[in-house]
Amino acid sequence: MRRRPACPVRTHRAASPWLLLLPGLAVIAAFSLYPFLSTVHKAFTDARTLTPGEWVGLENFRAMLEDEQFWVALRNSGLYVVLVVPFTVLLPLLLALLVHKQLPGVTFFRSAFYTPVVASVVVVSLIWVWMLDDRGLVNGALHVLGAGPVGFLGDEWLLLLSAMALTVWKGLGYYMVIYLAALGSVPRELHEAAAVDGAGAVRRFVSVTVPAVRSTMVLVGALSSVAAFKVFSEVYLMAGPTGGPAGQDTTLVMLVQRTGTGLSGRVGYASAISLVVFVIALLLMLIVLRADRKEDS
Repeated sequence: MRRRPACPVRTHRAASPWLLLLPGLAVIAAFSLYPFLSTVHKAFTDARTLTPGEWVGLENFRAMLEDEQFWVALRNSGLYVVLVVPFTVLLPLLLALLVHKQLPGVTFFRSAFYTPVVASVVVVSLIWVWMLDDRGLVNGALHVLGAGPVGFLGDEWLLLLSAMALTVWKGLGYYMVIYLAALGSVPRELHEAAAVDGAGAVRRFVSVTVPAVRSTMVLVGALSSVAAFKVFSEVYLMAGPTGGPAGQDTTLVMLVQRTGTGLSGRVGYASAISLVVFVIALLLMLIVLRADRKEDS
């Protein structure tokens, strides 16, 4: 009696998932993994735009320690995290609480708060530049009130704070949606029980809402920390390619772009800065997650 041939589907059942994943894995390897490994390698070379360079070991990192512009960029990126993250964690939560209730017209306000998220960062940044210009809307309103013009775009600290305000404003709607999903899973009975015990709105927020969405707050904190540390578009479009007055508003990612581009770009040095940005961003996420685990324990 002849044996039936093995079914091809059964024979290749173990390989089928990998065949389905192969296109995606190929894209990740080509556009994520290979560029990352190439950047790590070039960080230890003196590569330039038109030359592959030679191995120099830690020379780029030694030069980084002596580069005053690097420390300015590191300061600005660090300040961005310290000043932006608390607002992007707390303000979207308060905003979500406002639009969480089923009130007349709440859908309009949800859409209005989310509009800056879908808007192009270039368009939004240019609108803010026009508003904060010496002859812009804000200074025009100040002139009507009898106050002198404020150099939002001419002072290094005001320019940096303006870019931070833009980052917070543009991210409010995105993080608000994340909080709305978390608030939907908070049992209403907890708020009703707290209200019966005499807890006011603030007390219910601190004792019920915050503990219920704490894991979401950790997620928002991690995402916003990395995004704030890697900020580029907002500062670049408001401060210009030079990074504001005397380059004092340059961030680390702006420094990478400025150093590594052009016909004479120092690709090796820019790769070393990129590697530092990656390590610090990874440490920020690990710190936030570690703090959350300590709270759980």
